[in-house]
Amino acid sequence: MKKLLTALILTSAAAQVTAAEQIKFVTEATYPPFEMMDENNEFQGFDIDIARAVCIELKAECSFANQSFDSLIPSLKFRRYDAAIAAMDVTPARQKQVDFSDIYYENSAVLVAEKGKYNVVADLSGKAVGVQNGTSHQAYMTDTYADEKVLLLNFPSYQKAFLDLKNGRINGVFADSAVAHDWLSKHSDGNYETVGKAVTDAQYFGAGFAIAVRKDNAELLTKLNSGLKAIKANGTYDKIYAKYFAK
Repeated sequence: MKKLLTALILTSAAAQVTAAEQIKFVTEATYPPFEMMDENNEFQGFDIDIARAVCIELKAECSFANQSFDSLIPSLKFRRYDAAIAAMDVTPARQKQVDFSDIYYENSAVLVAEKGKYNVVADLSGKAVGVQNGTSHQAYMTDTYADEKVLLLNFPSYQKAFLDLKNGRINGVFADSAVAHDWLSKHSDGNYETVGKAVTDAQYFGAGFAIAVRKDNAELLTKLNSGLKAIKANGTYDKIYAKYFAK
């Protein structure tokens, strides 16, 4: 009996160690260059590489799951996952629901539309502009351009919004600058461009992107910040950044 109890104790301790070394990330993998699925159905992208590099520093195993963007924070709150990394802006509204790591990417947003047709966003009065549902872009456009009567259409992903832009169903897409420029470099055939200046309104886009965790998970937050600090100090972050944003 004593040996059995000892074995059970050791098994329990081993299980706790294993659990402590695993970080379950959730993301929305239709958002290149930050997160996407490759031809082998594997998670790739800037955010994914950052998360993997942090896990290496923490000597932790990381896994990834794919969900719609507007379900990421609820999934954390319901304890389905440990952390969300999904090009998520740190905003006051989100800070009421979850805690955020240190900033790992400074962000801005732009409008993409047909080349030579518009000079500023307000020129799209009465026109349809696509945004992703549940994003800061949706909130910003709703609050800023209501008087100009810009018609917002909400999409489950930006890839679907850009597809509708190419097919002429909408007149513009308002998205993160890096996502917009990634799409322009691959799909526009020179027929589309960014309109007006990039937007960096802190009320909507915060100070940049960060990793979200539950408010009762301060231990994980400390570890993630430690990992982010380490990869910035040892040059790993710069290598990942250059891989996706060299241009």
